[in-house]
Amino acid sequence: MSLVRTRPGLVATIMPAAITRWTRVMGWLLVITNIGIVGTGGLVRLTGSGMGCETWPYCTEGSLTPTPEMGIHGLIEFGNRTLTGVLVIVALLAFLSVIRLRATRRELPVLSFLVGLGIIVQAVVGGITVWLHLHPSIVGLHYLISAALVALATAFLVRVYATPGPRVRIVPRAYAITTHVTTLAVTVTVVVGILLTGAGPHAGDDAAARNGLDPIFWQHVHSWPAYITLVLTLVLVAGAVRLPRTTGLQRWTGLLLGIELLQIAVGLWQARTGLPIALVNIHMVLAVALVAAMVAVVMSLKAPLANAAPAAEREVAHTEAS
Repeated sequence: MSLVRTRPGLVATIMPAAITRWTRVMGWLLVITNIGIVGTGGLVRLTGSGMGCETWPYCTEGSLTPTPEMGIHGLIEFGNRTLTGVLVIVALLAFLSVIRLRATRRELPVLSFLVGLGIIVQAVVGGITVWLHLHPSIVGLHYLISAALVALATAFLVRVYATPGPRVRIVPRAYAITTHVTTLAVTVTVVVGILLTGAGPHAGDDAAARNGLDPIFWQHVHSWPAYITLVLTLVLVAGAVRLPRTTGLQRWTGLLLGIELLQIAVGLWQARTGLPIALVNIHMVLAVALVAAMVAVVMSLKAPLANAAPAAEREVAHTEAS
């Protein structure tokens, strides 16, 4: 009898009919694991373990797992591959936690499904990366997909906490435009950072190709959109102070600014100390954390109609007064 009672309880926990603590936990895990694997993937590259497993999906021609002869590099690469399975499980549980809400919260199953699908695509791209012996173009694509997965996972998390219903803009048009321009600046910063990494010393393997770009010149190019992003973020933080706290923009823009300042500090530090492994890895993780914070800011520009009415009235009054 106890077993009969337990099963419905377990199903109701994993597949609730409403947003529960379990759903929120899965949302956080979805973001954390997708950011975390960027760190472990970076460790693979930074320790020269990119070819620690010489093929894919097997580690060697005759073994799925690394052999003792492969040493630490094989263990590091295989460990990172194993974490992909953890991400798939988390994405599946996140999907199940919202599947019964598909009639009223359709975006939640869609977002979690896209994350799960993206993880599988990412695993295949990782395999192609090994087959092509860590060509910088495919390695860059590999990182870009990770950033996209972090963005989707963050969108899922933000919407889990959001009130359901049709959404409208709750900030002045100028603020929304500035936010989207900032998003573009963040995107350019990340992409240029990927190109710079493809020119740098951390190729993942001694025999891996480089993209041929001048790392000194592109280091300066990388800083330009980064500083533009910082200036735009300061504008967003200042503007958020004048908006209601209920928008969440004060919190998210503050987080965005904090990550940017830390990222700039780490970037300058690593450039002046010969790109040590620890700092480069932190820089890589902070880049996707920056993407997550930017997504949270963008998604806070709108709110359900009922919550948006007071803010909309304030915007109209402000427009008329000016």
